Amino acid sequence: MEQWDPNAPGVLRLPSGRLVRGRGLRKGLPTGPEPTFGVYLLGSQPEPVRWESRWIRWPDFRLPADRDETRKVLSEALERLAHDRVEFACGGGKGRTGTALACLAVLDGVPADEAVAFVRANYDRHAVETPWQKRYVRNY
Repeated sequence: MEQWDPNAPGVLRLPSGRLVRGRGLRKGLPTGPEPTFGVYLLGSQPEPVRWESRWIRWPDFRLPADRDETRKVLSEALERLAHDRVEFACGGGKGRTGTALACLAVLDGVPADEAVAFVRANYDRHAVETPWQKRYVRNY
């Protein structure tokens, strides 16, 4: 299956070489291939999509409501990166999405205390918006 274009907006290359896309839902679906698996980080249930997806209840500027379930979904997403086009998205694509991508980077081998900087350097310089989101990643 065709993977994400590594040069497309929002695509992050993890240390393992696997590609994941982050985006803001308010910006609409980008052109190009659709995801085959999506993780949506929202305070309320998202609109249905044409591909398989998971919803993590995660209010804006906060942390996930169920941290154990979040870890399970992130682990599933990391495994699926080997054969799926996986995307993570929240409203704006920065705070919750950046935090989830930083946690995914930790699962992929980035030291927890370097994961926020990794995502800011390779995804979006404004990723991970709040002090408690940064602390969540450091303790992941």
